[in-house]
Amino acid sequence: MELASAVEDFLAHLRDERSYSRETVRAYRSDLATFTTWAARRSATTVSVVDLALLRDWLWASAHDGLSARTIARRAAALKSFCRWLAASGHTEHDVSGRLRSPKSGSRLPAVVQRTQIDQLLERLSEEADGGDPLARRDSAVVELLYASGLRVSELCGLDVDHIDLDRLTARVLGKGAKERVVPFGAPARDAIVDYVTASRPILLARADAAGTLRSVEAALFLGARGRRLGTRAAYSIVERVFSGTDGITASGPHSLRHSAATHLLDGGADLRSVQELLGHASLGTTQIYTHVSTERLTESYRRAHPRA
Repeated sequence: MELASAVEDFLAHLRDERSYSRETVRAYRSDLATFTTWAARRSATTVSVVDLALLRDWLWASAHDGLSARTIARRAAALKSFCRWLAASGHTEHDVSGRLRSPKSGSRLPAVVQRTQIDQLLERLSEEADGGDPLARRDSAVVELLYASGLRVSELCGLDVDHIDLDRLTARVLGKGAKERVVPFGAPARDAIVDYVTASRPILLARADAAGTLRSVEAALFLGARGRRLGTRAAYSIVERVFSGTDGITASGPHSLRHSAATHLLDGGADLRSVQELLGHASLGTTQIYTHVSTERLTESYRRAHPRA
C-alpha cells in the first residue's frame, strides 16, 4: 500500500471513527505529510518499507534541522499512532514503532492573565458592546464565556443556541473524542450572551439570509461578520485583539483564557477533580499542571513580600 494513501486512510479513521477535532486531524496531517515527503526522497513510498530505522532517521533529521524537543516529541507521537493503526488494520505485520523513543518535551507552564487584567479587558469589552456594534456585542459574549467556562475554542465555536441553558447557567459541550459534558458559567457571561442573542445575532442571521446560507447556520450560537458560524481562526483574532488592547498582557490566544480560568479557580479554592471535569480532561495529570502554576504564583508573591524570603 502506498504510504500517502495509508496516511489519508489513517486521517479518515481519526476523523470518522475516533471523532478527533478538525484541528487535531490537521496537526496529524501536517506531521505525517512532512514524513511522507521526507521518506519519498529516500525511495520509501510504501508501508512495507517503513521500519524503526526509517522512523528514527526522520526524528534525527528533525533534530538536526534545529526543531525543538517539543516538536520532535509531537512528531514521534504522530508516527506511533500511525504505525499502531497500520498494524491494527493489517497493513503491516506488527507495530514497527514499538521501540521508538523521542526527547521529552517538558512541561511548559501555561500563560495566565492576572485577575485585574481580566477585569480590565472585560470592562472594556462591555463598554464597546454598549455602543451598539453587533460584532462588539458578540466579542464580549465570546470572551466572557471562554473565561467563565474554560472552554476550548473549538468547543465554543461548535455551540448551538439550544446548547445554552440560561436558567441553569450551563452549556452543553461536545469535547474531544465526541465526549459530551455540561459546564457552568456565571451571570456576567449570561448577560453578555443574552445581549448578543437578542440584539446582534438577528443582524448577523439577516446577513446569512441575504447570502443564502441561513439554513446552514441558523442553529449556531456565535456567527461571523458575514453570518457564517464563527470559526476558530476568527475566535483567535477576537482574543488577540482584546489582549493587545490591554496593558501588561503577554498571553496570546483563547487557550490563555482557559488556562487563566483553571488557575483562578484553584487559587479560589476549587478542588482539582472539579476543575478536571470543567475542562474536560481525560486524565487528572493533565489538570495538575495548573497546581504548579498556582504554586509558582504563590512562591513569587512570597519572595516579593516576605522580609526573610
